[in-house]
Amino acid sequence: MTTSQEGSAQRESKGARTYLMCPPEYFTVTYTINPWMNPDDPVDLSLARRQWEQLRDTYQSLGHTVRIVDAEPDLPDMVFAANGATVIDGKVLGSRFKYAERAAEGPAYLNWFRQHGYSTVVEAQHMNEGEGDIVFAARAIIAGHGFRSDEAVSGEVAELFGLPVISVRLVNPHFYHLDTALIVLDPDTAAYYPGAFDDAGRAALAAHFPELIEAKEEDADVLGLNGLSDGRHVVLPVQAVNLAAQIGAAGFDVVPVDLSEFKKAGGGPKCCTLELR
Repeated sequence: MTTSQEGSAQRESKGARTYLMCPPEYFTVTYTINPWMNPDDPVDLSLARRQWEQLRDTYQSLGHTVRIVDAEPDLPDMVFAANGATVIDGKVLGSRFKYAERAAEGPAYLNWFRQHGYSTVVEAQHMNEGEGDIVFAARAIIAGHGFRSDEAVSGEVAELFGLPVISVRLVNPHFYHLDTALIVLDPDTAAYYPGAFDDAGRAALAAHFPELIEAKEEDADVLGLNGLSDGRHVVLPVQAVNLAAQIGAAGFDVVPVDLSEFKKAGGGPKCCTLELR
C-alpha cells in the first residue's frame, strides 16, 4: 500500500452525484448464479426494504440525488442497479447478462434511459454486467473480465466513452464482479483485494493508482469493497471494520451502512447503485 497521504487532511468531495436505484419490491434468492446465493437462506424482505431505504437516505443526506427505476416482477436481482448499464458523460452502454435469469434486466434499464431523455443509448454487443465490471476511474476505465463480462467489451467501452481502458482479469469466483474487489476512492486512490486478480491485473492497478489500499481477506469476505465514494465520503458495508479504518486513515470520511440481506445475493451498497454521470 502506498501511504503518502495516510493521515492527511480531509479529502474534498467533487460535488453532488446522481444515483439510480431500484427498490427491492421483488428481491429474493430463488436461484444460484454466484457463490453467495443460497435459496435455503431466505431473504427477510421487510428488513431488506429498511436497509435499502437507509442506503437511499444516506446518499440524500450527503447531498446526492437519487432517482428511481421501478422494479419489475420476476426480476429479483433488478435491485442491483449497478449492473443495469454504464453511464459516462450522458452516454449509456447497456448490459448483456451472462445468465438467463437476469437477461431481461438489460432491456428494462435501457427503457428507463430512453424514457428519461438520454439520446445516446447503446445496446451492448459483448457480454457485460454494467458497473459491476466497468468501473469509472476519472482518467481511465477499469474493465473486469473472467466471470461475467467478456474481455472484448474493453474495445466497446473505449469506442463509446473515449477513455483508455485498463483490462483486468478476475480469478476468484467469490469476487465475480470487479465492484466486489475494487473501489475507486478518488482519481488517485483505490482500495482493492489482491487475491481477486491475476498478477497482470495487480500490476496494472498498481501502475494506475498512486495510492492503492490493500484490503484484508476478512473485509473482502464481507463484500467490504462493494462501496461507493464521492471523493470524500465513502459508503461502506458496516461489517468491513478494518477497511473502514484504512480508508479513514487515508483521509476519507467513512459512512457505514448495513446491507446484510443483499449480501445473501452477493451484493452491497455499490451493487444497489448506478451512478448517472
